[in-house]
Amino acid sequence: MYIDTHVHLNAHQYEEDVKEVIQRAIDAGVNKMVVVGFDRVTIEKAMELVEQYPFIYAVVGWHPVDAIDCTDEDLEWIESLAAHPKVVGIGETGLDYYWDKSPKEVQQELFRKQIRLAQKVNLPVIIHNRDATGDVVRILKEEDAQLTGGIMHCYGGSVETAKECINMNFLISLGGPVTFKNAKMPKQVATDISLDHLLIETDAPYLAPHPHRGKRNEPALVTLVAEEIARLKDIPVEEVAKRTTENALKIFRISN
Repeated sequence: MYIDTHVHLNAHQYEEDVKEVIQRAIDAGVNKMVVVGFDRVTIEKAMELVEQYPFIYAVVGWHPVDAIDCTDEDLEWIESLAAHPKVVGIGETGLDYYWDKSPKEVQQELFRKQIRLAQKVNLPVIIHNRDATGDVVRILKEEDAQLTGGIMHCYGGSVETAKECINMNFLISLGGPVTFKNAKMPKQVATDISLDHLLIETDAPYLAPHPHRGKRNEPALVTLVAEEIARLKDIPVEEVAKRTTENALKIFRISN
């Protein structure tokens, strides 16, 4: 069995066929999915999904690209949702220096606030990082993020940075890019980092794994991520499934 630890079934790309997408995931052996909400609309849809499906859980937070739109009321709302028994993390939060909608200082302040919120409600924090590794790691250290730990979502950095994050009680989550032929760093991370510290995800509908690259991703394809990690480590895919599932249940505090 597999757990897709980061999926956006709340995205508009699934408006027509979300039930079929979920059924394909179940048929593929993906028996739990964590749906990530990152603004008002997607958080509301994530909460609807957790009420509909016993095997779907939610992470709630505010995306760094849209940091400029987040209000104190939004953060209070997220804090109130954190009390729901199926809300298992805060995020995705972090820094994104690729898009320039929200100034860096605004992103950094909201990032700090969400780390503190995660500490207040005692949930792991799920990190989005794009072109901002130095600042992400620095802020995690300054805000004592190791107190809750969390997940480096769709990790694309170096083995050295992964080890820094692991030392702060973070797990390293690999997605579709690990299957790309030219993805040297994710493949190196999959090879060098112990299964004790790894998770698998799709980030669907984005980042579909090979040979589906460029198409709409979906949680059933998380099995291809596991297969590539197994190939790189030269171990059975069942071992990858088992260990990453155990890691996910532990970090999210989900009873099996």
